[in-house]
Amino acid sequence: MSQASSTAAPALSPRFCFDERLFRDFLRLSRSTIDDSITQNLNALITPAQAGFDPSSTAARHTESRPRRTIQPEACQSFKDKVLFPSWQTRSDALTYCAGVATSPDPEDPDLILRETESARDRERVVDERLDPYSGRFFPREARTESLANLIRNERTIEEIVRARTWGLVSEKCNGPSSWQEALDNWRHTHQK
Repeated sequence: MSQASSTAAPALSPRFCFDERLFRDFLRLSRSTIDDSITQNLNALITPAQAGFDPSSTAARHTESRPRRTIQPEACQSFKDKVLFPSWQTRSDALTYCAGVATSPDPEDPDLILRETESARDRERVVDERLDPYSGRFFPREARTESLANLIRNERTIEEIVRARTWGLVSEKCNGPSSWQEALDNWRHTHQK
């Protein structure tokens, strides 16, 4: 079974958020460790030798599919409480923190002066679109907070899809609330300070 510590919580800071590669890598690694391998993680919870070996099972060829093995409820709950939900919570915390950074003023923006200079030049430009119809185009640089906000929006959409898919597989093998949001909220109320 995967360990929740394999994707330890990053040190949340504006530097972490603005390093888009590092931020995306953290989210991808966390998803690949838990969500992308959810079937393997759940199958690892099944104890095949629980009933013992039955020698008569080899006496005849069985072409129909085997009955689905169930996972012990305690093992399912332990996996959800110690691996799945902490992983989801860590990603939620990172997304929420970085969303706050994206909506805050950025006094350390390295491109601020460059963007202001470009805007000033654009205001001073004389455009005669009859001579050059493309001369009126101006594409200002995007502030890094805007870029981060777009990244957060995209990653939250991905997170919704990944969690819905993962919870569908978890619900198949383990009993629980019908929605992942409800299950995560229940976990938060019982396991958060």
